[in-house]
Amino acid sequence: MKQLIIAHDLGTTGNKATLFDHEGRMLGSAFEAYATEYAHFGWAEQSPENWWRAVCGATRALLEHTHAKVQDVACVVFSGQMMGCVALDDRARPLRNAIIWADQRSQAQERELSDRVDAAEVYRITGHRLSASYSLCKILWLRDNEPEVFRRTAKFVNAKDAIVARLTGVVVTDPSDASGTNVFDLAQGVWSEPILEAAGLDVDLLPELRAATDVVGGVLPEVASEIGLLAGTPVVIGGGDGSCAAAGAGVIAENSAYNYIGSSSWVGVATASPILDPSQRTFTWAHLVPGLFSPTGTMQAAGASYQWVRDQLCAEESGAARALGVSPYELMNLVASASPPGANQLLFLPYLLGERSPRWNPRARGAFVGLDIRHTRADMLRATLEGITLNLRVIVEAFRDQGACFGSIRLIGGGARGRFWNQIMADVFGVPVHRMAFLEEATSMGAALAGGVGVGLYRSFDMVEQMNPLVETLHPNGDHAAVYEHNFSAFNAAYDALVPVFDELAV
Repeated sequence: MKQLIIAHDLGTTGNKATLFDHEGRMLGSAFEAYATEYAHFGWAEQSPENWWRAVCGATRALLEHTHAKVQDVACVVFSGQMMGCVALDDRARPLRNAIIWADQRSQAQERELSDRVDAAEVYRITGHRLSASYSLCKILWLRDNEPEVFRRTAKFVNAKDAIVARLTGVVVTDPSDASGTNVFDLAQGVWSEPILEAAGLDVDLLPELRAATDVVGGVLPEVASEIGLLAGTPVVIGGGDGSCAAAGAGVIAENSAYNYIGSSSWVGVATASPILDPSQRTFTWAHLVPGLFSPTGTMQAAGASYQWVRDQLCAEESGAARALGVSPYELMNLVASASPPGANQLLFLPYLLGERSPRWNPRARGAFVGLDIRHTRADMLRATLEGITLNLRVIVEAFRDQGACFGSIRLIGGGARGRFWNQIMADVFGVPVHRMAFLEEATSMGAALAGGVGVGLYRSFDMVEQMNPLVETLHPNGDHAAVYEHNFSAFNAAYDALVPVFDELAV
């Protein structure tokens, strides 16, 4: 019986292949890296051929490492980086490098499009601001700057869709990845005719929409030996990495929420309809689960802020950690725990890379506010963790303002490992936080869920409760929560007061 699922996660730094069995157990993983090219300021490209080599290499390494038999593979399924632009010809082969999510070259196209379509209408239809970050403006840049490539393009797709096309010959996408293009009608589940008309694009340039759980084809005979799988092995399309992470975190029912903590961080919820904020503070993906949506807000420098503190202020802890064979963050948390909640009235604004949702201010800068002669390094470390978490609460409150209700928040990502920080999160958010058994594998698990449901190996998305159970719940401490309630007000006031300063510094 075919009982194995290979889930690929095509990320920004490389592809991770993970093997799951019919009971949802993770049996092993393999990673193949690839590079990003930065030819000019604001440009970011990757080679789809490198993606393909990484998928093939990781598949072979995974099967070898786990001693799995190819005849036992029930399906291959994908998660992938979103908001990109891959131009495929009529043989489903890439015509040039992919323009990835981080690329900002198409700002002129964003401005031109904003003259032809109301930006508020784009947000209402797509759940996202009109932005050069998304696929649509990147497609328009190609039309304006590389007309020969545009003329030869049969379809524009995202990363996972390009690999699925190479595997199966079928060019499709799913609603979650489509919702990162700036041209997908969330409520109707179709490509938006008004936006396409304003952009002057033919809908035929976009792939067919299929459910994330759909088996879209089988591995072609001509690529089977290259990837190391049997010809005809079912391929499930899967979803964009953000929506896969939500599913892998167990956020598969309305009014559930999660917080991913990595170098960047985001808070996502599951809702029955998109959250359309009047101030456009947050954005909404389509969920992997049909009928659900995944409103999200993301900050730029979460773990990156604590890493900066590690590099600039914690050489002693870093050296000791190397000697002890532990993470430097464990020792930093011990130091931070010597400071009381509120860090002796010290605030940290975590805007080391500007800020996205809900501030949307690329000029924002980091700051310690309230420093006096009595403050210690422990206060600065604790204030950093608190500042990151207070900033995440800004996202949480944006959702609450729009009527989202959730009684707890699940934690995933490498930054969720520290129990000390977990407690700060519970105290700042004012709800229990749940640490999951698997923190950095949630995205692959979400893809595996889609694959397992697609081929009937898993009964439903509820399988995630077995795959990624809760291991610990931390409840808010009432006394600490009162301190953070006061500091949250001061945190927002400090940001507002410093906005003119940020503008002055940017000149």
